[in-house]
Amino acid sequence: MTLGEKLRQAREDRGISLSEVAEQTRISPLYLESIENDDYRNLPGGIFNKGFIKTFAKYVGVDEQEAMTDYSQIVSASSGELDEKELKLYKPEVLTDDTSGSSMIPTVIVAVVILALMTAGILFLVNYLRQPADTVAANSATAPATNSNAAPSGTNTSPTDPSAPAMGSANFELKTTTAPVKVVATVDSEPAKPSNLAAGSSVTFTPKESLTLNYSRWNFDKVQLTINGKAISLPSAPLAPADKDRIIVTINKDNLAQIWTSSTVSAEVPPATTDANANVAAAPATTTVPVQPRPTPQPPKPANVATNTAANTAAKPPANAAKPPTMTGTKPTPKPQ
Repeated sequence: MTLGEKLRQAREDRGISLSEVAEQTRISPLYLESIENDDYRNLPGGIFNKGFIKTFAKYVGVDEQEAMTDYSQIVSASSGELDEKELKLYKPEVLTDDTSGSSMIPTVIVAVVILALMTAGILFLVNYLRQPADTVAANSATAPATNSNAAPSGTNTSPTDPSAPAMGSANFELKTTTAPVKVVATVDSEPAKPSNLAAGSSVTFTPKESLTLNYSRWNFDKVQLTINGKAISLPSAPLAPADKDRIIVTINKDNLAQIWTSSTVSAEVPPATTDANANVAAAPATTTVPVQPRPTPQPPKPANVATNTAANTAAKPPANAAKPPTMTGTKPTPKPQ
C-alpha cells in the first residue's frame, strides 16, 4: 500500500471524514485529498509537505515515522523534484462545516443582548444609588410655595433691580454640567414632573406663577440656573432642616425681583412676602389673649371674716344645747293622791 492508501484506510477505519480532519488539523481538504491520492503537485512542497503528512498521520492513527519514511521514498523516487519544487506561500485555513457560520448568529445575538442588559443594569444601579426614591422627591416637590421649604425671596428690605423680569415673561433654563441629574420640577399648579437630565443637557420653563426645583444636595455643583440668560447661583445645601438631603428652590412673583438683583438663591436672601403675611395671619391667635378684659374683681373678703364667723359659730351654743335641762321633759309632775 502506498502512503496515501494507508492514510485513507486509517481514516475510513476510524469513521472520520476529510472535512473533520481539515477542521481539526487546519489543513485544506484539497491538500488532504491530494495526499491520499499520492498526488503532491497541488502541495506547496518542501517542509510543508512533511508537516502535512506528519499531522495527517498522527490524527488518523498512523505511525508518524513510518509515514515520513514512505514519503522520503516517494521523494527519492521522484529524483528530488518535490523538494526542489518552488515553495508556494501557504496560508493556513480554518475550515468548518457549512452550517457552522449560521450557527454563530444566534450566539452573537445572545451575547449582544446579555451585554446590553448588563450595561442597563449597571446604569440603573448607579442612578439608584445617587438619587433617592422618586416618591419621596415627588412628595417634597408638591409643597406649596409659601411653606418653610420655599426658597428665600426678596422683600422691601433691600432695593431691587427695576429691569427684573416678571413671572410669565421670564425664561428659566436649568443645565447639567458633568453628570446626569434627576430634577423634579413643579410649574405653577401642575403635578410634579421628574426629569432625568443627561450630562450637558438642559430644560427650560416659562411659569406664570411659580417654579419649584427639587434635586439631591449631592448634585449642587452639577446644575446651573439662568433666568433670561442671566446666571443665578443655586444653594449648595438644603435651605431648611426639614428638606434633609434635598435642595428645594421655589421662585415666584414675590421673590423673583430679589433673586434677579442678588443673582443668587441662598439662605441669606430675605423671606418672601407671602411668608410674612402667613405669620401675621397666625399672630392674632396669640396676641388677642393678653388684651382680653379681666372680669370685675369681687370685693375681697378679709381673712378675719372667716375667722370671726368661725369664732361666732363656736361661741353660739348649738340649737339642741340652748334648751335648759328642765325643759327636757314634757309631762307635768303628778299630784299626790
